[in-house]
Order: sequence, then C-alpha cells, then structure tokens
Amino acid sequence: MPLTFLYPLIGFIKKTFVITEFELRKLRHDYTELITRALQPALWLVIFGKVFSNSGVMHTGNTPYLDFIAPGILAQSVLFVAIFYGINVIWERDLGIVQKFLVSPTPRAALVLGKGFSTGIRTLSQAAVVYSVSLLLGVQLNWNPFALINALTIVVLAGILFSTFSLIIACIVKTRERFMGIGQVLTMPLFFASNAIYPTAIMPDWLKIISHFNPLTYVVDALRITMLANNTSTFGLSIDYAVIFPTTIILIFIGARLYPRLAF
Repeated sequence: MPLTFLYPLIGFIKKTFVITEFELRKLRHDYTELITRALQPALWLVIFGKVFSNSGVMHTGNTPYLDFIAPGILAQSVLFVAIFYGINVIWERDLGIVQKFLVSPTPRAALVLGKGFSTGIRTLSQAAVVYSVSLLLGVQLNWNPFALINALTIVVLAGILFSTFSLIIACIVKTRERFMGIGQVLTMPLFFASNAIYPTAIMPDWLKIISHFNPLTYVVDALRITMLANNTSTFGLSIDYAVIFPTTIILIFIGARLYPRLAF
C-alpha cells in the first residue's frame, strides 16, 4: 500500500524550502548585511567581554567570564538579527508581495516556516563570527562534531523562533513606525532578562522568575552546553530543547493564523 498519507507532508516541506530559497536569494543583492551584522558580536566579545573578564566583577564559578559570555553573545546576535525581520514583511506588504503569496496554494504555515528558516540560516554567519573570535580570544570551545551540530541546530531554531515572533508583531501593528518602536522595546528586556551576560544566580528573585519564562534564557543555556568545553548548564539540554522547540511550533501556528491579516 503506497504511503499516500506522506504526500501532504512532502508537499509542505517542498513549499517551505521554496519560500526559504526565495528569501535567501535576497542576499545575492546585498552581502553587506552579513558583514555589518558580524561587527556587533565581535565588538561585544572583544571590548565588553575582555573588559569585564579583566575586571573580575562578574563571578561565574570555575568558568572564565569570556567563556561564559561567548554563548550569550551568540544568542544575542541571533535575537538582534531575527527580531527585526518583521520590518521586511511589512515592506513586502507595501510592495504587494504578501498578496501574491496569499493567493498561491502554499500553506500559510509553510510561508511562515520558510521565512523563519531563512532567518535561521542567515544567523549561521553570526555563529561563524562568534566561534572565530572566541577561538582567537582563547575561549575553551567544544569541537566535538555532535556538539557543533547541536549548537548550529539551536542557532537555527532560535532564528526561526524570534523571526516568527517578529512576524507576529508585524501582523498586529502593520506599520513600520510602530514595529520599530515595539521591536526596540522588546529587544532589550529579552536580552537583559536572560542569562546571556550574567548568571541567573545573581539576579534578584523577581528577575529570576521572568528569566525562566524567557526563551532566550534556554537558548543561551543550550549554547553553553554545546559550545563550551566546560559544561555550565543550568537546566540541561533536554529541558532547553523541550522549551525552544514547542515554543517555535506554537509561534509558527500563531503566525500562520495572523499572516493573512497583514494584507489588509
């Protein structure tokens, strides 16, 4: 008996990759985006990381502060790239591209996932920069192939998660001006209410509670497990995946329901 029930799934995957390829083609016209976005994590590691590492202000147990902050800077870079993706969706609405997508037979979830996956792939350049700079600064990285695959998987998942969150915001506010204001408001709280640049243990109790509901906290924790030779996990990789993956799926579902609203 042919596995006909797999045909819809295969079709969904094909359409998702078509959207992903369409989005990635935009990079051919402007490679400077990858270069300019690479400067931010390099500056954070070289300046902020080195200064605080030499100051001895941060206490991170047996882990040197530069090692501790490297996964946090990678997570921050992914967040900053992905969270403003919604502005591109609003531009597409203004150019009439969204309307063309909506009249196509492509499922809404495939549209949202394809766009999110393209952002996840773009953020791999951030991973390459952070790994390279960390290596030059003497960070003790974990080069185990399984750990590297896990780290890159987490980066891509985080890119999908936060870009889909950004798309949802764009579908709600619908204008570039409102989106930029809300994006700026959300980015800093997400970053500073996580364990990216300081351990959860030194947070006040109220901030600890918030950080446990912040998906970026689990992205950082997962990257610390997979990136560093010295495992400094708070939750464990299974818990991190158990938060990141379902959150991403839920946001894709919400984005698929809201995406048609952007056209009106």
